Amino acid sequence: QVQLVESGGGLVQAGGSLRLSCAASTRALNTYTMGWFRQGPGNQRDLVARIIGRTSIRYADSVKGRFTISRDNARNTLYLQMNSLKPEDTAVYYCRADQWDASYYWGQGTQVTVSS
Repeated sequence: QVQLVESGGGLVQAGGSLRLSCAASTRALNTYTMGWFRQGPGNQRDLVARIIGRTSIRYADSVKGRFTISRDNARNTLYLQMNSLKPEDTAVYYCRADQWDASYYWGQGTQVTVSS
């Protein structure tokens, strides 16, 4: 079992920035594929960014050039730097850790609200 705890959400004006953190209970974070997902009101939970290993990164088209995913394996923490935020980025953001056997774990989520 891996426990994930997100933090860093909040209320920000359009154009502002936030950095989300996801602290993992495992010391083997480097063995997991890590990702950030988001779910807006009435929407499904969608992939925002994913990092495999150290260098394989994928972003949703809607956040390319604005968001940056990174991981600090020594601190067992995943990050999402979000710049140039837009009202449509408003959602609950979730961290997910995927194991080699296709099982995965979710965090509890952190709310991000972007005002216009």
